[in-house]
Amino acid sequence: MLKVQEIRELIKLIDQSSIDEFTYESNGTSVTMKKGQDPIAVQPKEPSTQPIVKEVETDKQKEKQAPVPQDETETQEDSTPVAKDAAGDQEIVSPMVGTFYAASSPESDPYVKVGSRVENDTIVCIVEAMKLFNEIEAEVTGEIVEVLVQDGELVEYGQPLFRVKTK
Repeated sequence: MLKVQEIRELIKLIDQSSIDEFTYESNGTSVTMKKGQDPIAVQPKEPSTQPIVKEVETDKQKEKQAPVPQDETETQEDSTPVAKDAAGDQEIVSPMVGTFYAASSPESDPYVKVGSRVENDTIVCIVEAMKLFNEIEAEVTGEIVEVLVQDGELVEYGQPLFRVKTK
């Protein structure tokens, strides 16, 4: 059975992709996700005396119910979100759920460390999601003042990864 966290990660990845329909079957459980359709249903593959049905709302369905104002610090919808800190610093946040890697391989030096100067297009880390390694760009110009996560740590969507001092 899939864990709730795994289902959420699947929903986010499919929502960001061009896939319209996705089905996953394992251990007698089938999960089907369709964009722009009714809520997702999770059902046992084999009939039982009491079938289990869970409804999960996708992010797009939640947006339709309650529109959320766009954060002014985000540059584009599919760019790495950068959140402003109260002290004037900015945070580079994770654009997806996945595993944080500070370097391209265990033997390599980290992309950035405290004191590193970054530009908008500087690669600061990799976030692995479902065996895909996504290079994350800074989307801000400044100096790394704090690394907020450890190498190999699971990160959530919108979780701060780095604190950057801008001039």
